[in-house]
Amino acid sequence: MKSLYEVIKRPIISEKSSVLSELGGKYVFEVATSANKHEIRDAVQALFKVNVRQVRTLMIPGKTKRLAKSVVKKSNWKKAIVTLGEGQKIDFFQN
Repeated sequence: MKSLYEVIKRPIISEKSSVLSELGGKYVFEVATSANKHEIRDAVQALFKVNVRQVRTLMIPGKTKRLAKSVVKKSNWKKAIVTLGEGQKIDFFQN
C-alpha cells in the first residue's frame, strides 16, 4: 500500500481551481500516475478529515520544450478533481 503522501503530491492552486473550490466545493490535486480513484478518495479523506463524494481523474500530457539545440519532453502527470460533501471545505492556507 502506498503512503498518503505518495498518492497525493500537491494541491493545484490556480485561478480556475480557486473558482471551482469556492463555487462547487471541488479541489484539484496532482496525484501519482499509478494512483486510482479509490486510493485518491481514501488519501484525501484521511489527510483532510472530509467526506469525498466524487473523484475525477485525467492525465496531462507533458509538454515539449526546446533547450538549446535539443528538444526535451517533460513527463506526463495525473490530475484529480475531488468533490467534497455538502458544507465541507479544505483550507490550504491556515493562519
